[in-house]
Amino acid sequence: MALDVPRTEPHLFEARRRLEHARSTRLAQLQALDETGYTSEDYLLSEQKTAMERTLKEIDKAFTRIENGTYGTCLDCARPIPAERLEILPYTRLCVACQRRAT
Repeated sequence: MALDVPRTEPHLFEARRRLEHARSTRLAQLQALDETGYTSEDYLLSEQKTAMERTLKEIDKAFTRIENGTYGTCLDCARPIPAERLEILPYTRLCVACQRRAT
């Protein structure tokens, strides 16, 4: 994904930057995990790989939300997700209240 965002939307530029960083970090972690030569019988490593792959999918979905104009809006209640939450979890789909209800 490119970092092409109009100058009028600096918050989206920053969101893309955070998402790119999260993606590259997870990809590096997956590569390191693959290089260890783990097997599917290594339960903990297998769970870590699954979690990283799930996060990568969430990151891709966040890029889609940026493109369609819904990034930063809770998918459950349609309220804005606080900027502080998006700084910590740039790929989050839910506000804190809806996340609590979901778990």
